[in-house]
Amino acid sequence: MRHTVKKVLLLLLVALLSFGSLTGCHGRKAQNREEFNVPMEFDATKEYNITFWAKNDTNITQSNIYKKAISDFEAIYPNIHINLKTYTDYALIYQDVITNIATDTTPNVCISYPDHIATYMKGNNVVVNLDGLIADKGYGLGGEKLLFDGPAKEEIVPKFLEECKIGASYYALPYMRSTEALYINKDLVDKLGYEIPEIVTWDYIWEVSEAAMKQNADGTYVVNGQTTLIPFIYKSTDNMMISMLKQKHADYSDANGNVLLFNDVTKELLYSIAPHAKSKAFSTFKISSYPGNYLNAGQCIFAIDSTAGATWMGTDAPNSDICSDDIRKFETVIRPIPQFDTAEPYMISQGPSLCIFNKEDEGEVMASWLFMQYLLTNEVQISYSQTEGYIPVTTKAQTTAEYQSYLAAEGTDNDLHYKVKIQASKLFLNNIDHTFVTPVFAGSASVREAAGELIENVTRSVRRKKTVDDAFLEQLFKDTAALKHLDQITVTESDASAGGAIARKEFGKLPTTSVLLLTALCVTWLVLIVIFVWNKRKEALSR
Repeated sequence: MRHTVKKVLLLLLVALLSFGSLTGCHGRKAQNREEFNVPMEFDATKEYNITFWAKNDTNITQSNIYKKAISDFEAIYPNIHINLKTYTDYALIYQDVITNIATDTTPNVCISYPDHIATYMKGNNVVVNLDGLIADKGYGLGGEKLLFDGPAKEEIVPKFLEECKIGASYYALPYMRSTEALYINKDLVDKLGYEIPEIVTWDYIWEVSEAAMKQNADGTYVVNGQTTLIPFIYKSTDNMMISMLKQKHADYSDANGNVLLFNDVTKELLYSIAPHAKSKAFSTFKISSYPGNYLNAGQCIFAIDSTAGATWMGTDAPNSDICSDDIRKFETVIRPIPQFDTAEPYMISQGPSLCIFNKEDEGEVMASWLFMQYLLTNEVQISYSQTEGYIPVTTKAQTTAEYQSYLAAEGTDNDLHYKVKIQASKLFLNNIDHTFVTPVFAGSASVREAAGELIENVTRSVRRKKTVDDAFLEQLFKDTAALKHLDQITVTESDASAGGAIARKEFGKLPTTSVLLLTALCVTWLVLIVIFVWNKRKEALSR
């Protein structure tokens, strides 16, 4: 018996140690790496291979811009080789980065949203703190040792640069920026007897949308003569709720990672949306599909989407997704998103930023930093902004004769100078001071998703004839918080002292490896206890 037990115990211990070594190997993370320090010089004789992950919306023009930028950069720095990998969705980039952090195989340079970057930073020193790099006189922004004409720090739009701060430090540089816009079928608004104000209010949107719901005896809608009409469609309900709360000066979240979304103003907003969702005067992208398709078919009056989506909007939209036979001729008018107070408008600032990941070789990090800066040069910024309704993130590019000529050529063709696209860019340029961003921390992406889910859930529920009352909303708040793990976002004391922006999102369920390790430990201790008891009993019997 004794030998059998000992063998079992030995096997358990060996298995436990083997498992621990395996998980230690596969779980090796870059978060244990030393913080990056800017070297005095960059070794231009050493070869570097840099990976760059980017998003291009399946737009071949954007892919070609990346490829040209890479080719031009490699001609300047022949010892640096850039390997491009493109994605069609930011969420896919985010998922792949998270996966690769676990195996220490992150890319060198990556396009991401600040919300995502904050989550990458849950591992210490995974993402490079850019403060020292930005300020470096030789290789920093506008540095004297750069071999290209990059922007100085003061030539990046201050608001856009501030968006890249997490806590007290910069962990990204802005790449492109967009906001949201209201795209309007003016012909249908005129037919309903309304005029379009310079700044549209929420009351105006709801009133016109409900007025458009009148139908003929045959089931067609009076305003468009079709059997399909959704007067108002919002692409991103995340942004819809966030913008409404901002306009109301209501709580959403803070930089310390406190989730403040579930409040009385949020309830008030959901109550205001519910009747229009019930009448089907309002819908969302997730429920009905892309608003631009309905707008171009004459089946939508108000479509809200990013200014970067302007090339999909309007009768002559170069990227329209629907059959040409389904497109209706109408005049497209573009306005800021609806407001509660027209004297104090707010619109969200959004768009991709660039971050670099820490590596053992400091020269590799420097090579990544040089390439990231090159993406902010005038040629790259202007050419990319012309593909869609983005705007350059540097005043250096915005004020060039080339970019100003591009804006001035509005409407001269339906491709490069597509009228709605350039109007969308101008709308943003004229309203930069009215833009805002949400607090960024590990878990802030989940808070954003929760904001939109509240609207989506209410819209679906009223259409299923459910009653939206206080009890319903209280339960909705609880369910949404649980679904998005918002009750598990915490801020450690060290986080708060460091600037308070890096909240920790801890999930209630332990990773599988941890569960197995704990189970093995428990079994081992149980066997030890059995041996101890058995030996004691044997000693007692032998007396």
